[in-house]
Amino acid sequence: MAELPKPKSTGAPAHQNVTFPSGGTTAHGYLALPPSGSGPGVIVIQEWWGLTDHIADVADRLAAEGFVALAPDLYGGNVAHDSEEALRMMRALPVSRGVELLSGAVDHLLSLDEVTSDTVGAVGFCMGGGFVVYLAAADPRVSAAVPFYGVIQGELPDFSGLKAQILGHYGELDQSIPAESLEALREAVREQSGITPDLRLYPANHAFFNDGGQTYDAESAARAWERTVPFLHERLG
Repeated sequence: MAELPKPKSTGAPAHQNVTFPSGGTTAHGYLALPPSGSGPGVIVIQEWWGLTDHIADVADRLAAEGFVALAPDLYGGNVAHDSEEALRMMRALPVSRGVELLSGAVDHLLSLDEVTSDTVGAVGFCMGGGFVVYLAAADPRVSAAVPFYGVIQGELPDFSGLKAQILGHYGELDQSIPAESLEALREAVREQSGITPDLRLYPANHAFFNDGGQTYDAESAARAWERTVPFLHERLG
């Protein structure tokens, strides 16, 4: 994998404010509520760095747009200090276990009185963008999937049970996600589920949405966000 940018707060403690049962254990996460106090639910899935300030900020931004946003901590409180550690931590989390933990987060989010939707959206970045795809394929309660430069680890999942519409954001300059892999993803989703994913390309590199990273692209980030928010509202009500 190509060298990826560093997180907004390298090595800072994970951003947590809630606990909930998930995957046979007690999970932690960051929950952000909208000004109204209630709204549709969205899962926010971390980059390979962990539950950093950047991911908590994305949850806050979604809350400001009217969503109840939950960012589960897939690393149990750990945050990577550098890319080598981030890669090790990502590889130590099997995809199946990550999906199990994320499905537990969906359970928790839908159990909240503040959540007004019967399904949830999922927004994720880098490793988390890949997990958006895996989660949506495995859990029909996800009706809106938004991977930002999602890194697929291993084989594509079985999309035959997919219910979610997919809006993906990718950088044309991102060497870690070749353009041909996006075409393979598009075709697999379409053939197996009948859903045609909307995969958008931007004149940017990997992690272009991370405003604390080395490859942040403000214009591309703004365009992607302006497409994401109405997509989530449309799908979740």
